[in-house]
Amino acid sequence: MFRRFFATFIDQQITASSPDFIFNSPKIAQTFNSPGLESLSWLYSHTPCFPLHGDQISIIHEPSKFYDTLIQKSAEAKERIVLASLYLGTGNLEAAFVQTIKSNLQKNDSLRVNVLLDFSRGTRGEVNSKTMLMPLLSEFNKNVSLSMYHTPDLRGMTKRFAPPRWNELVGLQHMKIYLFDNSVMISGANLSNDYFTNRQDRYILIEDKNLADFYAKFIAKVQEFSLLVRDDAEVELHKNWSLLPYEGDKETFMNTAKQRVTDFFQDTFSKQKSVLERSSDADTWIFPLIEMGQIGIHHDSIVTKQLLSSSVSGSRLKLATGYFNLTQDYMDTITKNCPAQCSILMAHPNANGFQGANGPAGSIPAAYTLIAKHFYENLVREKQNHRVNFFEFEKDGWSYHAKGLWYYLPNSSYPSLTLIGSSNFGERSVNRDLESQVCLVTSNKSLQSRLQDEADRLYGFGSTAEAQITTRPVPRWVQAVVRIFRNFF
Repeated sequence: MFRRFFATFIDQQITASSPDFIFNSPKIAQTFNSPGLESLSWLYSHTPCFPLHGDQISIIHEPSKFYDTLIQKSAEAKERIVLASLYLGTGNLEAAFVQTIKSNLQKNDSLRVNVLLDFSRGTRGEVNSKTMLMPLLSEFNKNVSLSMYHTPDLRGMTKRFAPPRWNELVGLQHMKIYLFDNSVMISGANLSNDYFTNRQDRYILIEDKNLADFYAKFIAKVQEFSLLVRDDAEVELHKNWSLLPYEGDKETFMNTAKQRVTDFFQDTFSKQKSVLERSSDADTWIFPLIEMGQIGIHHDSIVTKQLLSSSVSGSRLKLATGYFNLTQDYMDTITKNCPAQCSILMAHPNANGFQGANGPAGSIPAAYTLIAKHFYENLVREKQNHRVNFFEFEKDGWSYHAKGLWYYLPNSSYPSLTLIGSSNFGERSVNRDLESQVCLVTSNKSLQSRLQDEADRLYGFGSTAEAQITTRPVPRWVQAVVRIFRNFF
């Protein structure tokens, strides 16, 4: 009943040079224990699965609660803290977060702290993520590890001459995974002031040792081909790695890094049969998804595309993204191969993080409007605009960064599936950055209700946007360059 994983390519342009890894699915008798969820059973052959119960999951709604949870979990952790993020900010709230971890380390000799950030973003400016964490590394060098992922695409003349901020366009470590002992928080939020105060995102907290072990090992695997920061602030290669990302043969680096990750997923996947056979009482299933286009791994994007195209007649989808720049493949799938009724939530220009930025970045909100306009006009041409609605999030004094997907089976008022994580479903997410999501499937009524409450809260700040995106003025120079540069933002 299960198909082989990734039997076809999502897009020849993306995958021709490095085909996706394939899982040979074990014969699993387990299926979802709820009528209607059978249409999602193909997920078992696409990625490892972690069965659990809905009461092991908490949904966080507000940035302040996100921050409070990070502080609380950091203070209470007994064995491990593992943080993967784009960067750590440099303000007072971030300093208090670091101090909380330091206080825990001072009283707990068995605590291990492992941090993965992006190299380019994390070393921007004189005071940066790296300098914020150096006191921990210097004082607790046996207990603290800091790694910074450096994209293999940033090399040669580009690395030498591209200034800060501009060098980040090439590619980033964009995953957001925050782990404390056996608690895993999956989010799209970074560790910085705005995300702790008035920048809306999504956050889900999962209490499960097996899942926590998986993500701790996964992040450690990515750290193998990242740069390790020493206690003197210099960087070196991991002890299990011999290839610099910005020197030597790029293809060798990419292929070796890809093999490390795919071997890890394959090993985890091969152990799934016994895990699933012991989980007949589960009512919720977590499927980890990753996307690492810069090293040739296209996983999350293929699962997402299949979710869109395999939606059944009478179903509904809600899709949210802070930056509306859906890949052409996603837009074509929604237009031509997705029978579900779709509602798309994106940032109003006033809620876009680039609004008011200096230089060309200040026109990025207009570029997103233009891309949305082109998509809507194509829906009209294909006579599908009755099936897809657009909304813009706007909340006074807030910016919007939430992304994900909620899927409703026919005749259901509550979602049975959600995607949550770092991906914006855009060109960068598929081709340039390292991304991580989870696909959560549940038959637990309480969890379904809480997921619906989350969607209602976000969409409650949305207003219908078809008229706005088709009439809002876009500078001519943005119209001229957006198609060329859309895979950079």
